Amino acid sequence: MYLKPKDKTGERKVSMGVTCVCQIPVTEGKSVQQTVDLLHKKLEQLGAVKQGSFCVDCETYQSTGNAAGQPSKLLYVMHNSEVPLSCMALFEGGPCLTADTNFDVLMVKLKSHFQNAKGHKVECRGSRYRYCDFLIKVGTVIMSSSARGISVEVEYCPCVVPGDCWNLVREFMQSFLGNNVPELPTVFAAKPEGLFAPADCVDTMTQYLELFNKLRKLQITGSNVR
Repeated sequence: MYLKPKDKTGERKVSMGVTCVCQIPVTEGKSVQQTVDLLHKKLEQLGAVKQGSFCVDCETYQSTGNAAGQPSKLLYVMHNSEVPLSCMALFEGGPCLTADTNFDVLMVKLKSHFQNAKGHKVECRGSRYRYCDFLIKVGTVIMSSSARGISVEVEYCPCVVPGDCWNLVREFMQSFLGNNVPELPTVFAAKPEGLFAPADCVDTMTQYLELFNKLRKLQITGSNVR
């Protein structure tokens, strides 16, 4: 992420670099927090500097009043502390939009069309680290007040084309994740020539949503995380 010059409104825009979000398994014999602490230690040994904290959250809404025989559609409303004045609305299997934070108020007024799925809120909180041109975030994913998994987000700030820097990103991630380095995120592979949308963080939020849904399924099947 880097800050662009202020526009005519005086607002300073945020631009995102190529970003990868992945789930990290809990180390055998360790708790979620102990595994997170180990990741922090590895990053600090590399020379990464802690720069505050971050939060990504997701509320799930279910459409109502569908035509007979039509399944209910889900709408995910997400927030990212990196863009505190915006929120993302991602429709299940459909488009996504970026709005300001008043969108949350709008959802309350649309309760006759979208019902909040109680108990489905997900939060990911943790620490931000900076290492040269990399921004790293290690987070704990919380569902129903319980830690359900660990996320790692790595952003290579100077580049917006995955094909130009993925090998570098992968090599850096391997330095502290070892064999847990993921493949190229599907959100990039699905784009023509692997182009990235640097104007906002939709691709990043899409990866978080995939991670959250994966952990939800594990929760439903009864998988326990210490």
